Amino acid sequence: MTYNAAGDEDLRMDREYVKLEGGGDGSPPCAAVASRSCGDCCGLGRRSLWWWGKLLLLVVFAGLFAAVIFKWIGPFLIDKGIIPIINWEMKTFSKTKLALVVFGSLTIFPSLLLPSSPSMWVAGMTFGYAYGFLLVIGAVAIGVSVPYFIGSLFYHKIQVWLDRYPKKASVIRLAGEGDSFNQFRAVAFIRISPFPYIVYNYCAVATDVKYGPYLLGTLVGMVPEIFVTLYTGIFIKTLADASYDQQSLTASQIILNLAGFCITATTTAIVTLYAKRRLKELKMEEAIVLK
Repeated sequence: MTYNAAGDEDLRMDREYVKLEGGGDGSPPCAAVASRSCGDCCGLGRRSLWWWGKLLLLVVFAGLFAAVIFKWIGPFLIDKGIIPIINWEMKTFSKTKLALVVFGSLTIFPSLLLPSSPSMWVAGMTFGYAYGFLLVIGAVAIGVSVPYFIGSLFYHKIQVWLDRYPKKASVIRLAGEGDSFNQFRAVAFIRISPFPYIVYNYCAVATDVKYGPYLLGTLVGMVPEIFVTLYTGIFIKTLADASYDQQSLTASQIILNLAGFCITATTTAIVTLYAKRRLKELKMEEAIVLK
């Protein structure tokens, strides 16, 4: 009886071994693995082709849209809106007065939750890159400082408001973590990212970020946006001058302006994506530390 029981046990183990070798359904295991791998590769290939197809359609649509704006919508807006405003500014203000107007608007608008891009456009139109940048960066330093100190008066109320939206507030809370360098880096990434900087001006103080890293991170993080906005103003002025003189831009001017705009926009997009990725990495690092 002992011998038969042992024999039955060996026979059962042999059957299970054969079943495992054959994949359970009679098909070789290597074939099953190869089939799954082939299916995964085909799925990845289809997704990759679909992604490139969508990207191509997006590029074509963006090109057609830009052509329509450049050919019809742009000249109409320039003739009816921009040229009269530029002429009014030139007749009403001297360069010194216009610099004071731009500087004053850039220092006041952030506190009133108003966008500052139009003032930066005027700075680009009137003063170009160098003087326009110095004018804008000086005004921005004051413009982002005023909401910071105003927000300190409502410190507890802002914290309560942030606690209501913990998921969204987790991004700006990164600025208050770590030493001064980490705070500076987080603020710079927040400024570069698409996060609404007008709101952040008031909320920053509630994250316990120090004023020094906040100001330096803000100035560094807003450099790409400032250059893009200044370039936009210069480009608008170029189109307005050509339209006002009833002259079309030469082929070289069109190519240089479009190339400059594309390079500026692409650089800004790359920097923005990098900033968003670094913010995610900082959040993951913070979560690991908390665990």
